[in-house]
Amino acid sequence: MTALVCTALGAVLLPGAAQAADPPLRDLAAAKGVYIGNAVAGGKLSGNAQYAALAGGQFNSLTPENAMKWGSVEATRGSFNWAEADQIVAFAQAHNQQVRGHTLVWHSQNPSWLTNGGFGATELRGILQQHIATEVGRYQGKIYAWDVLNELFNEDGTFRSSPWYGTLGAGFVADSLTWAHQADPAAKLYINDYNVEGLGTKSDALYNLVRSLKAQGAPIDGVGFQAHFVLGQVPSTLQANLQRFADLGVDVAVTELDVRMQTPATEAKLAQQATDYGTVVKACLAVARCKGVTGWDISDADSWVPDVFSGYGAATLYDQNYQPKPAVRAVVTALGGTVSPSNSPSPTASSSVSPSPGPTATATPTTTATSSPPGGTGCTAVYAVPNQWNTGFSGSVTVSCPTGASLSSWHLDWNFTAGQQLTQAWSGVCSQSGAHVSCANAAWNGAVGPGGSVTLGFNGTWSGGNPAPAVALS
Repeated sequence: MTALVCTALGAVLLPGAAQAADPPLRDLAAAKGVYIGNAVAGGKLSGNAQYAALAGGQFNSLTPENAMKWGSVEATRGSFNWAEADQIVAFAQAHNQQVRGHTLVWHSQNPSWLTNGGFGATELRGILQQHIATEVGRYQGKIYAWDVLNELFNEDGTFRSSPWYGTLGAGFVADSLTWAHQADPAAKLYINDYNVEGLGTKSDALYNLVRSLKAQGAPIDGVGFQAHFVLGQVPSTLQANLQRFADLGVDVAVTELDVRMQTPATEAKLAQQATDYGTVVKACLAVARCKGVTGWDISDADSWVPDVFSGYGAATLYDQNYQPKPAVRAVVTALGGTVSPSNSPSPTASSSVSPSPGPTATATPTTTATSSPPGGTGCTAVYAVPNQWNTGFSGSVTVSCPTGASLSSWHLDWNFTAGQQLTQAWSGVCSQSGAHVSCANAAWNGAVGPGGSVTLGFNGTWSGGNPAPAVALS
């Protein structure tokens, strides 16, 4: 039985039509010498096939949205929970992606024991050093870059009030970088902030800090520009600002890009959003030391924006149904891909790419296979193909258990009858020998509780036909 080799398969799709696909965003970015990334949550990688397909197929860099923040990994002093962070790192490794660690030192999302501890300078310094050493050390060699320090400045350029600055003074910045470097000398170390994307008072304060750190010999490798923008408000000085930081001898990156608008979205708003996304990518490409662009949340269904900015939303590359918006077309074009102008997407349609001859897509019915594995009487496996194009498709199998039934692990078997071949799988371990496919749960999602479900996702190729197989669950 041949082990399945994970590849960077992805496509920009037009639902309901067979289309030839440009290379995925990650391949276009790699060809330009940069990365294209996104922020992810572990539960969605294992529980949402469309989310996982985009995360694994379109991007070559992942940032844990919350899983590596202090309040997530050390909610109780000295007791660490690495489950979600480990899951994201494992997913990235399986999909040949790099990981940006986010974030070690921040004024927000800290546990109450830390913020309310009343620690003196000596003890707090020891706590900070130990936390950085423990987290960075755990992922030594697995993290491309760390946002070591996040959101240091107020809008007027003064240091933000935090447990660190108030007790330790500004020296905690260089110390944090030094401790992170000691724990993983190969990782790139960044300071990350928002509202510093254009020239101005706050970005001047960050610039002066980075210049001072370089003069001190502190291990500062890069600056992250979050880029949480409002529609039509990308600073005209973005490229010049990125360049002046690069001229200090550090790398730069766009780390949390989204472009929010007042909802509902309209065709005009989505067109402006596409322009804004394209402007940011082009600015990065124009600066030699800009390493890449990371979006913040895969789709509008996952975005943090509506919960924080009342009346705003639709900020990401993909819509509520995980279909590409016009902004995807703009990013494809900025990265050197080609998009047919005749297939301009509507506000709710996905972006399409230039068509080329190929087999006509055929309907693929959903099938259900029910079995009674030990302890799991009544649990079912449902095979589905939510997206299909030319000679490729994205599929899923959802394992569900009714009330009163459960599984401690699961295994799936099926036979393709029309020569289909799997090329990539996530949220499970798959292999294919001839027509036979065998998949087992990943380390983190074997248990299916009463009334619960997990979803295996995969990509594959087909030619001539793509009938749904019957799936055996054991």
